[in-house]
Amino acid sequence: MKKRKGIFLVLLFILVLNFPCIKVLSICNRKQCLKKIYSYSAVNEGFSINYTHSVNKGRVKDFYRITDKNNLEVYKTRFVSYGAGIPESYETAGADFILTNDGYEIINLHREVKELVMAVGVVADHAIQLTGRLEFPLKNFFEPRTSLIFKIKKVSVLNFLFTKKI
Repeated sequence: MKKRKGIFLVLLFILVLNFPCIKVLSICNRKQCLKKIYSYSAVNEGFSINYTHSVNKGRVKDFYRITDKNNLEVYKTRFVSYGAGIPESYETAGADFILTNDGYEIINLHREVKELVMAVGVVADHAIQLTGRLEFPLKNFFEPRTSLIFKIKKVSVLNFLFTKKI
């Protein structure tokens, strides 16, 4: 009887370790999703994707938060000066344009996506920044020109323990 109970407990323990229960921001190589990193903090605190604009060479920060539907929502962008591809406030209903001491912000963007697909730029120097923390250059985790997928997912304890984290 004790032997059966012991086997049952071991099997239950293994099952619990493999059950997807930890919500993370997953950033993975689009072609080889085994190459990935997780962020537990980004789910609760939000994050920004920071990059150098290709035309005006200024730094841009796109701010994201996680919605109730586990989607990514870009709600604000901050930049130094205008260039091609920088949105105008009138392009999004309800968005507000703000002039700050450091440049410009467009707030109340409310652009929601299930996943964000982007490539690690050579010149853009893409980085992810967790709220109130240092930037983590994406080229430190993935080769330049690698196509990435950012999305919210639930992972098992084992998967979480054995995957790189930021």
